[in-house]
Amino acid sequence: MSEDQSTAGSDGGLDVLLRTEQTFPPPPEFAAQANASDPGIYERADADPEAWWGSWAEKLEWIEPFDEILDWSDPPFAKWFTGGKLNVSANCLDRHVAAGDGDRVAYYWEGEDGTRKEITYAWLLEQTQKAANGLKSLGIGKGDVVGVYMPMVPEAAVAMLACTRIGAIHNVVFGGFSAGSVVERMEVSGAKALITADATLRRGKPTPMKEAIDPAIADLETLEHVIVVDRAGSNPPMTEGRDHRWEELVGGAGGDCPPEPMDSEDPLFILYTSGSTAKPKGIQHTTAGYLTGVTATHKLVFDLKDDDVYWCAADIGWITGHSYIVYGPLANGATSVMYEGAPNYPAEDRWWEIAERYGATIFYTAPTAIRACMKWGVEHVEKHDLSKLRLLGSVGEPINPRAWLWYHENVGGGRCPIVDTWWQTETGAIMITPLPGLTTTKPGSATVPFPGIEAKILDESGAEIAEGGGHLALTRPWPSMARTLYQEPERFVETYWKRFGPDTYQVGDAARIDEDGYFWIVGRTDDVINVSGHRLSTMEVESALVSHPKVAEAAVIGVPDEDTGQAIFAFVTPSGGTVGDDELEAELRDHVAEKIGKLARPKQMAFADDLPKTRSGKIMRRLLRDIAAGEELGDVSTLRDPEVVESLQKQLAV
Repeated sequence: MSEDQSTAGSDGGLDVLLRTEQTFPPPPEFAAQANASDPGIYERADADPEAWWGSWAEKLEWIEPFDEILDWSDPPFAKWFTGGKLNVSANCLDRHVAAGDGDRVAYYWEGEDGTRKEITYAWLLEQTQKAANGLKSLGIGKGDVVGVYMPMVPEAAVAMLACTRIGAIHNVVFGGFSAGSVVERMEVSGAKALITADATLRRGKPTPMKEAIDPAIADLETLEHVIVVDRAGSNPPMTEGRDHRWEELVGGAGGDCPPEPMDSEDPLFILYTSGSTAKPKGIQHTTAGYLTGVTATHKLVFDLKDDDVYWCAADIGWITGHSYIVYGPLANGATSVMYEGAPNYPAEDRWWEIAERYGATIFYTAPTAIRACMKWGVEHVEKHDLSKLRLLGSVGEPINPRAWLWYHENVGGGRCPIVDTWWQTETGAIMITPLPGLTTTKPGSATVPFPGIEAKILDESGAEIAEGGGHLALTRPWPSMARTLYQEPERFVETYWKRFGPDTYQVGDAARIDEDGYFWIVGRTDDVINVSGHRLSTMEVESALVSHPKVAEAAVIGVPDEDTGQAIFAFVTPSGGTVGDDELEAELRDHVAEKIGKLARPKQMAFADDLPKTRSGKIMRRLLRDIAAGEELGDVSTLRDPEVVESLQKQLAV
């Protein structure tokens, strides 16, 4: 963080997130039964982090035991649990069935159209083995890359687990991505097979998947097989010899497939970051370290108990879905909810209806979704009995205090601790988080590093900042860390490990540490607007805007300006019933000036009932920049609601 940025925020800039003085200690009854209730856990993990992680690895089922916990002789290329062999699908399925838990529900699955299924561990194991044998019959084996482009259906989890069973490397692409994004990821990974569906349901209508990608994948040289799940009965085009119907391939396969012994450091999956600004990065995770990280964090962060009904409302296509819908919960033998559709289809209370029906006790979602629920109105939450909820979670971006408090009061009934988790695709598992039985939370803060994790705030020279703002960095290896970028080790070093040295992971986020050692994530270090030489984080301006009671959501971008170099352009969604007009704009400009300073006042402002978002709920700032500049829009295939963009374009054209 530059001196200018610190100065610009000195009267409130980065302190916007700190303005809420309320703190929330763990409820005594929760703390008394928590999985982590001894504060000494942090000191013990810090004193001997290798032994700490080794104790979690030992809880897994090993085919051959490991002989060394960590080899850090060639940073940043870590090796964890060397010499050991295990299989991820066996740890997620076989051992639970062998223990007599085959009839335990793994997923209460609900389709957008109201279809409901109870997916047991025994069913998952049977289907995973059959799917694995189906893949083997096509010549797919250890080390081959298999693409997965699926809606949120049980077969998506089966496809991932089947790959892990035979040692294939899965490359999951979010089901809302465009055909071009799918092709790009299959091409750069050299995928041998692709598992997809005929269609996905979006707001009651089947949206083609196989048909949409068919022309684009025709020229992929390495792609030998396409396997199609029948989700919507739409009868997509099938190419003879290349394409296979899942129901026939899996249905006709044998039901016994012994798990492939995998070395601890064998690749488990690759997951590509967005390619909107550059060639996508293939984050590569390995077998034992990743599984250890997600098992430990899922058990402790969510205080998982045997009778919990856990619901992560993300999508399998993102790292949150990999870690906290599939691998973490299944490795821990959890019962989860898996939902296919939108949170407000067919009505704004769909999530809460589902939570009530299955008696959800743990709920994990993104701040964007929470703010959308705020906008729709608390009456939709109040229609349903959510009294079984005992823990809430937040993931994906920093949560502003107002949304935190609304979530706590209206969804959690004021009784549920909130775990505000910070982590990344690259970290594999949660890094900074409360432990709900130990940590006093502050709305808007991710609080402190998970036991065994070491995080610091560094200045431009790499020196540690004891209190204040700077660059967030992780300064100690951890098991679930990405090992490399797929087939791009030099880019891996250049992107993450060059700035502060090969033993310090450069996160790419700006953050602040307060007097209690709590971390406050400000936003990406590249999400900065330079106004008259003063560097302002988009996150701090957005936080100031949404702290106003008449604002439900806001997104801020920088636009060229003759006088100041860059100016702040704010896109604002007013709270329900509030009219976005000149009077509100003036009020919000004054509000931001009061919170941060006059420099941070938006020069331009546009109001809309919603902001352009992907189907996973992330705001597409790239489109906002195009809209503000009056330029032709880029790829809009991942937009949840294209009419939002049209509305903004018309407003700015006036």
